[in-house]
Amino acid sequence: MTKQGANLFDPEHTKEILSKSPVSSRTKKSNYVPILTYWFDFIGIQWKPPEYSYESEIPYMPSETEIDRLIAACGKKIATYLQLLKDTGARCGEISRLKWTPIDFQQRVVRISAEKGSGFRILPISPKSIEMLKNLPKNKERIFADAEHMRANFFLQRRRTAKKLGDPRLLEIHFHTLRHWKATTEQHKTKDPWLVKEILGHKSIQSTEVYIHIEKQLYQTTANDEFIVKVATTPQEITALLEVGFEYITTRESLAYFRKRK
Repeated sequence: MTKQGANLFDPEHTKEILSKSPVSSRTKKSNYVPILTYWFDFIGIQWKPPEYSYESEIPYMPSETEIDRLIAACGKKIATYLQLLKDTGARCGEISRLKWTPIDFQQRVVRISAEKGSGFRILPISPKSIEMLKNLPKNKERIFADAEHMRANFFLQRRRTAKKLGDPRLLEIHFHTLRHWKATTEQHKTKDPWLVKEILGHKSIQSTEVYIHIEKQLYQTTANDEFIVKVATTPQEITALLEVGFEYITTRESLAYFRKRK
């Protein structure tokens, strides 16, 4: 803000500079305004924070083929890192902190430690990940470097791969893209947001419900008339629906929604 000319001791001037900033309204609302509010409170100056609204955006969602092409073109360590992100939907920080001991090569599972308030979980990984891990050197306690180092290395390899394959779409793939991809594909396969919640380590189902919306937007081949939809308001009604094969979808305003294919 100071580099942009803001006088951080003048709330009105700060708001004027912030309004001209090229960053998104989402970033202004979630990052800039809370920090500036803390700053003005710290120096004892009152200010009325500006209000920003934004429409939620569907994150970029590559195909599995595109993800696999990118993984195949990267070096061994980055490729393994990406494959684990794809298998688990974990955050890059969680994978960067991963040590060798949480990997169970026989059961093909990995123990993910919590980050950002998320929950501890044990997740399956593919035979491909197991083989890729076996080919990495085991001369350090941690498997990978910190997330920033891995990201910088990945950006170089991603740019080279996109140019080599003539596919600029690959440049849209970030580490967090694979978390979105995992959540959305699991929601599409299972129609079980509670399972997706456990995979992602979310504390609240509200954080997971966004993937119900994304899945519906991306996979519009399933028409509404292919399902019978029921609403339950009591535990008895919920039990009755589950007993006859209905799947839980979501809860809105104390109403639980279920559906079953016709």
